[in-house]
Amino acid sequence: MAELIKIYEENPNPKEIAKVIEVLRSGGLIIYPTDTVYGLGCDITNTRALEKIARIKGVKLEKANFSFICEDLSNLSDYVKQIDTSTFKILKRALPGPYTFILPGSKQLPSVFKKKKTVGIRVPDNAIALEIVEQLGNPIVSTSIHDEDEIIEYTTDPELIYEKWNNRVDLVIDGGYGGNEASTIIDFSEGEPIIVREGKGSLEIF
Repeated sequence: MAELIKIYEENPNPKEIAKVIEVLRSGGLIIYPTDTVYGLGCDITNTRALEKIARIKGVKLEKANFSFICEDLSNLSDYVKQIDTSTFKILKRALPGPYTFILPGSKQLPSVFKKKKTVGIRVPDNAIALEIVEQLGNPIVSTSIHDEDEIIEYTTDPELIYEKWNNRVDLVIDGGYGGNEASTIIDFSEGEPIIVREGKGSLEIF
């Protein structure tokens, strides 16, 4: 059974964040709020946890299109090949925000992602998510949690999310009602921006 903990975005409680970090470091899976929909995440450095998420999503880990949730752009060079100045300026303007940027992957990617040519980078505008990655000291790998319901694509109520997921994850964060619109995905891997999915977030900055 997962633990359900309440964390307020205006002022994330350090004790509760420490609990989340403990779960992530021990290879656990968490469900946490972002600036778009709730996400399922784990520590990027823990292969066993990554494999668990891939199994839940029904994909092969090396082929999975997970996002890397980063605190800011300072660690970008750890996961992404050098990008040109104009692309970097766009990223800086858009983030933190409801965007996923697909960028060319670097040689320093964790071993399980070595074959991936591209990575999805997210810096969500959500204090809970950013506090988690800051305290963890490295990104978390994340994927949106979809609803089986044909009408509602994403569950927004954390207590309902807990009911559905408490046997599959280790901890669910109640950070208030989530959104039901996913991030906008922009592919910069070939240089010119290509809109892969239009979600939350204005396209005007591109």
